[in-house]
Amino acid sequence: QVQLVESGGGLVQAGGSLRLSCAASGRTFSSYGMGWFRQPPGKERKFVASISSSGRSTYYVDSVKGRFTISRDNAKNTMYLRMNSLQPADTADYYCAAQSVVGGTFDIWGQGTQVTVSS
Repeated sequence: QVQLVESGGGLVQAGGSLRLSCAASGRTFSSYGMGWFRQPPGKERKFVASISSSGRSTYYVDSVKGRFTISRDNAKNTMYLRMNSLQPADTADYYCAAQSVVGGTFDIWGQGTQVTVSS
């Protein structure tokens, strides 16, 4: 089972960009479907984007389409989330997650990284 560690969060002005990283331990990273979720202050955690184990398939929630790009480098055991045109509504704790079973729920989680977008 992999362990996940996020990094790359921070404070950015509206319109700016950030790239989040999710580093995975273990030799089986390439077999996991992966995803990003976010939890705004005082709200529930929600899905942002996902990527298949091979990286060929991606999916986004409508609110980030065209602004965020999910990718992965299986040789580096790392997944990324490139976030452009950030808005204050994107302020949240961002979590990476893995599916231990193909097509199953996201059941392995990182500790999160905070993103704050100022207006």
